[in-house]
Order: sequence, then C-alpha cells, then structure tokens
Amino acid sequence: MKGHATVSDTEEPHHVPASSQRISEWVAERILERIARGELVPGERLPGERQLAEQLHVSRVSVRAALQKLKTQGFLTAVQGGGTRVVSSAGAMDGALTEMVRVKHANLCDLVEIRQALESWAARRATERATQEQIDHIGRVLAAMGETGRDGKQAADDMDFHLAVAQAAGSPVYLHLLATIRDILSQMMEYHHTEPFALGREALMIDHHRAIYDAIRRRDADAAAAAATDHLGWVLDRYNDLSRKAEDLSRPDTDAAP
Repeated sequence: MKGHATVSDTEEPHHVPASSQRISEWVAERILERIARGELVPGERLPGERQLAEQLHVSRVSVRAALQKLKTQGFLTAVQGGGTRVVSSAGAMDGALTEMVRVKHANLCDLVEIRQALESWAARRATERATQEQIDHIGRVLAAMGETGRDGKQAADDMDFHLAVAQAAGSPVYLHLLATIRDILSQMMEYHHTEPFALGREALMIDHHRAIYDAIRRRDADAAAAAATDHLGWVLDRYNDLSRKAEDLSRPDTDAAP
C-alpha cells in the first residue's frame, strides 16, 4: 500500500528562516515545489502535521499555518475525517490540454508562445526576487545539464532548470500554473531531448539556458527576459521547421511515374 508522500528536500538543503511568519511561508513553498515537480500528485494525501514538522525541522504551528494558507489558495483540500490532499482538478485539466496539443500543431505553437510570455516574466521576476541560495541552485542545475554521461536525464534536468527559475521568481500563482500543466511540460522536455528535435543541438540548448542563468545571476532583468524569450522563440521555430518537413514527406510525389 502506498504511504504518505515525503516533502523533505534531500537533494538540496534549504535554510529555515528565523521569523515564525517566514517559516510558515517557507514550508508552503517547499510543498508547492513538490507539487510543481510532480512529487506530490493530484489526489495524493500529505503526511500529518507532526510528520511534516519532523521532515522539515519546524514546529507543528508553522506547518498548520502553511497548510491552511495552501488550502485557502486552492492547492490543498481537507480530507473528511482528518488530513490533507493535493487538489485533484489539475490532473484532469492537464489531460485535456495534452490532448489538444497532440491533435493540432497550432495548439502546440500556442502553448509555446504562452510559455514564452510567462517564462520571460518569470526570468525577469527572478532577477528581482531570487535569494542567493536560489541563484546558486539554478547554477547547479545548469552544471548538471552540461555533464557528460547523463543520457536519459537531460529532460529531467531541463525541467528542473525551469522549475528552479520559477521558484526563484517567488510566485505561488506561477508555481500553481506549472503544476497544472506539469505533464505536458514533461512531454515537451522529453521531445526536446530526442531526435530529430535535439539532433546536434544539445550544446546550443545548454547555451540558451546558460544565458538565462547568467542574466539572473547578474540581476539583469531585461537580459533575463530576452534570453527566455529567445530560447522559446527558437523552440517555436524548431517545431515549425520539423512540422513543415513532416508535411513535405507526407505529400505524394507528383513527379513520380504512374
């Protein structure tokens, strides 16, 4: 039988803030990160307050305040008889979006353009809101993307990079949006790191991400937004190029002999 999810972060340690108000906000951010990453899935039941407090090394009072905040914001819902679950509506919405994108190329292009607007905003916001710890985390994720011998992990690294920027932007609303479309984003990342999309272009994609990171590290808002816009503009051009090639291959050869 599946147990409760664990929300403690074992890969990247976070420093608990000093004030009680900031601690509850910090706990809420840790839970939101897990939702955005897909580690807490819609409908999944969270551990109890005591277990969460032990995992995150905070008081039950801070956990209770964080859970209440996330319930008010619509991320979590109370379970009859006690406990808390991740809201289940996001999964159904993501499935519908995935189908829309799958059946029509124009819908896929729309999604990329929407990502372009949102992620350029997030990159700009990260230059203003990110802590040094968050910037360092983006840098570590970028370094992992460039490591050799990580075949099969590039898509996960790519997703981690975009989530790290989202977390640095400091917007629960934006994290909620990412959680809602997490599945389709994961599929997009997988496609970006397989042939024919990625053929000979892995280094270029890393350069795109490095430009975003460097601008955030310098706290250059305009450069960060431009780098995110340029990257997703390139993705859109690549989609359209591959779509045209597929259409050309599917056309009958009118010059062929009868």
